Amino acid sequence: MIAHPGLRFADHTVTVPLDHRDPGGETIEVFAREVVAADKSGEGLPWLVFLQGGPGGKSPRPLRAEGWLARAVRSHRVLLLDQRGTGRSTPLTAGSVGDRSAKELADYLRLFRADSIVADAEVLRARLAAGERWDTLGQSYGGFVTMTYLSQAPSALRTCYVTGGLPGLTATADDVYARTYPRVAAKNAAFYRQFPGDVAAVRRIADHLTAEDVRLPDGDRLTAERFRSIGNVFGMSYGYAQVHWLLDEAWHGDRLSATFLHEVLALTGFVDKPLFALQEYCYGGAGGSPTGWAAARALAQRPEFAADADPLLFTGEMMYPWMFEQIAALRPFAGAADLLAEAGDWPPLYDSGRLAANEVPVVAAVYADDMYVDMGLSLETAAAVGNVRTWITNEYEHDGLRTGGEAVLGRLMDMAAGLT
Repeated sequence: MIAHPGLRFADHTVTVPLDHRDPGGETIEVFAREVVAADKSGEGLPWLVFLQGGPGGKSPRPLRAEGWLARAVRSHRVLLLDQRGTGRSTPLTAGSVGDRSAKELADYLRLFRADSIVADAEVLRARLAAGERWDTLGQSYGGFVTMTYLSQAPSALRTCYVTGGLPGLTATADDVYARTYPRVAAKNAAFYRQFPGDVAAVRRIADHLTAEDVRLPDGDRLTAERFRSIGNVFGMSYGYAQVHWLLDEAWHGDRLSATFLHEVLALTGFVDKPLFALQEYCYGGAGGSPTGWAAARALAQRPEFAADADPLLFTGEMMYPWMFEQIAALRPFAGAADLLAEAGDWPPLYDSGRLAANEVPVVAAVYADDMYVDMGLSLETAAAVGNVRTWITNEYEHDGLRTGGEAVLGRLMDMAAGLT
């Protein structure tokens, strides 16, 4: 076990079936890091599995006991799971997919949804916890995974904590984006109120990118639509400031600066997160219809997001077909992405009957101003699932678990214990 200030770490890797319905077929590796307080390493603490957001996000790499982890290790042995395809689990990147055809790759990607993540977690539970029940903490997409876990294996769970991640159980991709675009427009309005001079700055950059062939450090052309996608950070506590200071350093004379281009690449490159760009498949199965590039179809119905609108609006957590043409890390997935958008035979991720009868305590922070996860859908789910308690707050943005850290998780744990 490796020592860090105040913590002890142990790494665990398990081999699991790529398709859990075919245990004798292809396998992948799933990695998780165990974290325990140094002064409690010999105690038989209950497990808390951290389910990261995304999809496609790896677990945190902590250096010390701080934030939510500081609260967690006071009472738990924490397992930081790299969900399949992320981090040190068998990677899913442009360089790892080999020469699979579009159909083969689409079939492969279908096995990276929440149902497979839950099945992986169950392998780890059998291996590390000797089959004992454990707790989960689901951030954002991790809350979606939590609802699938409660649908598939509720007997595995003691208590579930969710931050900004109660999904709409029956919401289609069209339902989700019909609600998302107005929230993103509102975030744009708030950004421009805070930084009114950026209205002209954004238009100047977009017009320049339309007129000139500007290349990012990896050789990709930077288009106006790709530039506008940096609005994805507007739902975070730091989002407005990050974009403003990026615009502040955008120009060196009449050319866009190297600093600007490097930062835009980092924000829009998807180098290790193709699953994040494929996220519409999270909603596959709801309503029984293909997702059909729902975000792109909804954009066409939103004149306030038009390329010639004034002010020019940034887009948010929406993924579009052009991304798989313009972004190097996503181009190998283009054909598969189209096939996934056309698929109508997705298995359901949530069991409404089992969730309605749920007896596992679920405590959830619902952020009133969340740009990514709709509060209305979250509260509908809280009402439809048994034994759910919510804390509705506008104190935090979507990254409240990071910024509020110990206080946010502490409040949810107190709610679960009946202390608040």
